[in-house]
Amino acid sequence: MKMKIGELAKLAGCPVVTIRFYEKEGLLARPERSEGNYRLYGEADLERLRFVMHCRRHGMKLAEIRELLAFRDRPARDCAWVHKLVDEHIANVEAQIAGLEHLKAELTALRDASAHGPGCGAGCGILASLSAADSCPYCEDLRCRTADRDESPAPLAKPRAFK
Repeated sequence: MKMKIGELAKLAGCPVVTIRFYEKEGLLARPERSEGNYRLYGEADLERLRFVMHCRRHGMKLAEIRELLAFRDRPARDCAWVHKLVDEHIANVEAQIAGLEHLKAELTALRDASAHGPGCGAGCGILASLSAADSCPYCEDLRCRTADRDESPAPLAKPRAFK
């Protein structure tokens, strides 16, 4: 069964522009064209699009998805690297959770250390603390984690060649 891009988008639950973007990025094959020059897709295209979208929902980068698609299309080697990729994503999620827990503790401490209630107005302790010139431990920690991430690229960022 052949379908136009709008039908594919509806079945996959994604915007048409996303499908065009994935085609441009090489994650989806260039589709057949009708006599009226409409893009025509099949069930395999729908399944591949759903795979790509599922990977994106799991936080995978386009380069990682390209690797997974290439391996899926030609699974000629050990898949241990796929487990390593998922382990790296798990570690990233754990780091994000730790960062959010730290942020929550900082915000709770900020709130609890501040007087509040009717009449605090311009004397609001939270506003005064956020305006203070001294450094915030959370902001400093975030700056360190961001710098570390920027200096060490993801190990699987480059697509692998498959034969």
